[in-house]
Amino acid sequence: LLHISTDEVFGSLGQNEPRFREDTPYAPRSPYSASKASSDHIVSAYHSTFGLPAMVSNCSNNFGPYQSPEKLIPKIILNALNSQPIPIYGDGKQIRDWLYVADHCDAIFAIIECGQPGQSYNIGGDCEVENIEVARSVCKILQTLKPRAESHYCDLIQFVTDRLGHDRRYAVDGSKIREQLGWQPSHSFESALEKTITWYLDNEAWLETMTAKLGALHTEQ
Repeated sequence: LLHISTDEVFGSLGQNEPRFREDTPYAPRSPYSASKASSDHIVSAYHSTFGLPAMVSNCSNNFGPYQSPEKLIPKIILNALNSQPIPIYGDGKQIRDWLYVADHCDAIFAIIECGQPGQSYNIGGDCEVENIEVARSVCKILQTLKPRAESHYCDLIQFVTDRLGHDRRYAVDGSKIREQLGWQPSHSFESALEKTITWYLDNEAWLETMTAKLGALHTEQ
């Protein structure tokens, strides 16, 4: 069993603190991340108590095709294409470690094939970027691929009230999976971001359909 988790279970890093390691103490700061942390502990406990051949992976922020339009990068693309404000929480200085989804899939296969039961593995892109810089990068690529005549997509960026429990920085140290399993990301953030944006431009109908479904779901709730 490979239990796929998140870097959020480790809490929030200071600007100059070292990246999360597998032995970093858990310190979730929101109910959402606490639920993730508890599931990690349950899996580890089943391994310790019953010998369940289980492993845990903690991954950084993913991006790529088919990602929900509620997530940051698809949300930026969707709003930009519809000439809607692009909301950025707080000052936009929150830092995330970004990983292309195909690289995450490769890491999952590496752990399943070669990982050791009872172990945990951090999966990171070694690519820390502020949210505001992610937004600007998406807008600049969009302006090249599908120019906005009236003004630049960056002009749509707006800062909004920060969300509760918004951790300042996540970043994982992927040394263990690199050294023990031979995995490392094969896509740069820049090339993968352009590939992702191109996919969404080629699949605008899918993006609009998913957005409508999410809107209907939220209305029902």
